[in-house]
This record gives sequence, structure tokens and C-alpha cells, in this order.
Amino acid sequence: MTAMQILAVPRLLLAAAQSGSGKTTLFCGILRALLDKGLRAAAFKSGPDYIDPMFHTRVIGAPSHNLDIFLTGKENVKRLLAKNAADKDMALLEGAMGYYDGMADSCDGSAYDLARTVGAPVVLIVNGKGAALSMGAIVKGFKEFRPDSGIRGVILNNVTEMTYRFYKDTLEKETGVRFYGYFPHMKDCSLESRHLGLVTAGEVGNLETIVQKLADQAAKSIDLDGLVALARSAAPLPYAPLDIRPLGRVRIAVARDKAFCFYYQDALDLLAELGAEIVPFSPLTDTVLPDCDGLYIGGGYPELYARQLTDNASMRRDIREKLAGGLPCYAECGGFMYLMEGFKADDGFYPWVGAVQGRCWMTKRLVRFGYVTLTAHGDNVLCKAGGSIPAHEFHYSDSDQNGAAFRAVKALRRVSWPCAQATETMYAGYPHIHLWGNPEFAENFVRACVRYQKKGAAK
Repeated sequence: MTAMQILAVPRLLLAAAQSGSGKTTLFCGILRALLDKGLRAAAFKSGPDYIDPMFHTRVIGAPSHNLDIFLTGKENVKRLLAKNAADKDMALLEGAMGYYDGMADSCDGSAYDLARTVGAPVVLIVNGKGAALSMGAIVKGFKEFRPDSGIRGVILNNVTEMTYRFYKDTLEKETGVRFYGYFPHMKDCSLESRHLGLVTAGEVGNLETIVQKLADQAAKSIDLDGLVALARSAAPLPYAPLDIRPLGRVRIAVARDKAFCFYYQDALDLLAELGAEIVPFSPLTDTVLPDCDGLYIGGGYPELYARQLTDNASMRRDIREKLAGGLPCYAECGGFMYLMEGFKADDGFYPWVGAVQGRCWMTKRLVRFGYVTLTAHGDNVLCKAGGSIPAHEFHYSDSDQNGAAFRAVKALRRVSWPCAQATETMYAGYPHIHLWGNPEFAENFVRACVRYQKKGAAK
């Protein structure tokens, strides 16, 4: 750890009263509108969400980043915000769920908790459909629910210009909060959802058109200059950077396509800082793995591409043979499924890689959902016995061989279960981890890649 430093970048968090308030849609519109004004903005998402940052990334043309207090801890949240916003004009943060919604019955890990941690003023997005003065009660309730709520502004969604102008002064007087504008209902700018949330950004063919319409509307009905001024009121944020140095020069193949797309950008960046060259490939369309010293297969939607994954027999065979030969591998959730013997669907059984035991299938509900802490029963590629890291599970699939290399303990509620198959060269399991939650896991994986590289060079 190096000496304390100060982040002075303007920052602002957009939150909502509840999920479904149109927060992501408005966030993308405001983000693009700020870029259209010539501001260099960094985008962040609170919580473990993989999908919303994909939309942010498409809007700004650069990676968006997650800020998750449970998965990485408060000090790392500050470090990651500082690291990724240091050269920007401002940082725009999108909250998750309702503003105070955290773990179980607490505010821990909520957007409110994040705003306090990084000292970001908050603008609350309120869905005004079917309401009038009652919107004031919502705003006042949220502002006063906690004395340090940080709520400094409001944007109304799904209201007409006439409604906004008629009620604005009264609502500001009743709540003591400044209103920064409104968004009308924009039917042609809605985004589809499915079982894990919104469809991914790459699947929306007219996303650029939608985002530009949202940006044009934001420029028309949102006080953008006022939001920038509010962001600039954020106090300087002290933080302590970590000293991360390369452990060697290795190549890690990362599965990135429509089937495997759930990654934390900062986790990939950490591997790169430790000396890894990130080499993307597609299990859907590439015939074999690229030349590599390690393999990382993240989550996503393999069930939607079951037949295509099966039909790519050369890729499945190459992965199976390379893993049998000791190639270090880290696979989570959808990646874990793909490494199994196969996928059971309504229309039959689809053989997959077969590098780990078990078969998987889809269910009709979330399985083992939520934040957990993982502790290893024995030594493995990521850690020694007793090694621990925060994680989360969010999947509708299940398998007959979930593994028992780790024990997952549910956050705040002492429910636990065994999980993950792991060896000295492989971790494969349903839990998602963020490598910043315990950077030693990343270091150990890169060291395993270095050993594999040296082993190959010695032949």
C-alpha cells in the first residue's frame, strides 16, 4: 500500500425509489448528453450487476466499472473509483434496486451505502406515472429516511412537460430538494428484459438510435449544467492505492461472446496489472483456443446457445485436452456449466466440454441467490485451504455436481452449502467472485499460469 492520495473528480450518483423506475434508461441518456457537451465522464454501477455496465460501455465507448461494497470492501471501492475516474471530468454512478435496498433487512451494500462511502451527492429518479403531489411524499420520505441520505436532487420520469412545470415549484417547496428536470414516457426507447435482467447491449440492434434519442431528450428537459455543478460540490475523497506489480508475462484466454459475457472489468484489469495479456476468444465461433497460459470462462447465457456450443466440437475437444494437460482454468456460473458433461434441455441433451463432472439444466426460479462468502476446504489454483473471498450467486440453472471444494455462507443469514469443483490447476463453480475481493486469488491464478508457461518452455 502506498501513501494516502486525494481524488478530486466531480461525482454524482443517480438512484431510484425502486427497480423498474427507468433508472438505467435515464442514466444512459444523461451520460450520452454529458458526452455530447464535451465532458469526459466515467461510468460506474453499484452492486454486482453485469448487464447495465455493458450499456454504459456502449454509450461512452469505454469500459464501465462496478462498485460493490460487499464484493470488494469499502476501501477497494474508493481505490477503483479513483483509478478509473482520475483522468475524467466527472464520474457518474448508477445505483442498484431501490436507494436503500441492501443485504437482507439492512442498508449495507446499498446505493445509499455506496454514496456515503465515496461522498457522492445523490439525485433520486422518481417514476411519476399516475401521481401528482404524492411524488413529494416519496421524495421527502426518501430524503428523511436517513439523516445523511445525501439526496440533493430529483428527476421525474414518465411525466409530461405540463405536469412537471405545474408541480415543480410546489414539490421543491414541500421537499426542500431541487428538481433537475423530467423525462416523458418514451415508448420507442424501452429495453427488453429476460430471466437475468435486461437483454445485453450487443443484442439491441438499434441501441445507438435509442441512446441518441434519450440524450436529445435529456438535453431538452434535464438541467445538465445543474447536475454538473452538483457533481462538482462533492468533497475531495482520500484513498490509499495498492502497489500491484507484474508476476510474469502470460497470456490468459477469456471467453467473450454472446454466450459468455459476464465479467468485471476491474478483475480483468487486475490480471493485466499482474502481468497477463487478456486474449479474447469465442467458444461459439472459434475452432480452438488461442495460444495461452491460462483460461477464464465467465458467466452469461450458454443455455441460449446450447446447440451452437455443442456443434463446435473442435473447441470443446481442445479445451478438454488442454485442461487435462494442466492449463490453469477459472470458470464461473455459465463457464462452469459449459465445462460440464452437458446440458439437459426440453428438446434433448447437449454434450459440452466434459472437463468436470456433472450435467446441468434450467429451473424456473433463482437457485441459491445472493451474496455469500466462500472458504476453501483444501489447496487449489486460487488459494490455500482456509482461503476466503466474497462472492454472489445469481442463476436459474442447477446441476447434479455442484462440487464441495468450497463452502458458501450466506451473508447476514448463517445458511451455507458446499460449492465448486477445484484442483491445483482449476476452479469451476456457480459463485461469481470479484478478484478485487481478495487480490491474492488473482495473484495465485497468474502464478499458476506462469508455472504452466515455464513447464511448456522446459519441454
